Amino acid sequence: MNIVVCLKQTFDTEAKIVLDSTGKIDSAGVNLVINTYDEFAVEEALKLKEKFGGEVTIVSMGGDRVQEAIRTALAMGADQAVLVNDPSIAYADEAAIADILAKAVATIPYDIILTGRMAVDDGSSQVGVRLAEALDIPSVSSILKLDVEDSKATATREIDGGTEIIETTLPAVFTAQKGLNEPRYPSMMGIMKAKKKEIKVLTLADLGTSAADMAAKMNAPKFSLPSARKAGIKIAGEEAADKAKELARLLREEAKVI
Repeated sequence: MNIVVCLKQTFDTEAKIVLDSTGKIDSAGVNLVINTYDEFAVEEALKLKEKFGGEVTIVSMGGDRVQEAIRTALAMGADQAVLVNDPSIAYADEAAIADILAKAVATIPYDIILTGRMAVDDGSSQVGVRLAEALDIPSVSSILKLDVEDSKATATREIDGGTEIIETTLPAVFTAQKGLNEPRYPSMMGIMKAKKKEIKVLTLADLGTSAADMAAKMNAPKFSLPSARKAGIKIAGEEAADKAKELARLLREEAKVI
């Protein structure tokens, strides 16, 4: 079985976000890691490989630094990787990202494609389903369980207020939700082996396309940080009744919530 995992490198969720003078996010000195939900996708791919055999291929986009996240996935047990590295895609939107990934995935054999349900940095939840549409194959999003038998897969997915079970033919795209599994830590042997595993680097030209063909349909010209939260107010006084009266006044006249 050939399994592809589409992986994104994102900020560590505990990292402090800083904007540069142009209003873009500055990644200098910030710890970058595998997107949290993509870790579940990598783990599920490895479990399928252990059960059915085959290969796990990581597919990603970005600059040279993305290789750090890819090497982590290789150390976990993935076999090889494809990285689309082209300066013109630095600010690609979800539509362009899905199209580029589809072209990269089309260069390798696959039975199942896994990715996270969303990236923690933009939260769009679009790339996985757009990728399936570009490849003209089924997709199931936010899966909590995946069973594969022959050329069919049965997935339990999260929906509002519960879960539902969907059966589909393969190949298909599945996006991983928290709870699907518990991602493993890379072993020392896995880390050493990962250094020798191939990361095939491609440009848009290698994929038979160009920046003009993959132009973003949406652009975020500038980002801004949320306003700093105001400090809380400590109500002075000794008597509970007086404090309650003052609290009610503040809620009515200042917070204007009552």
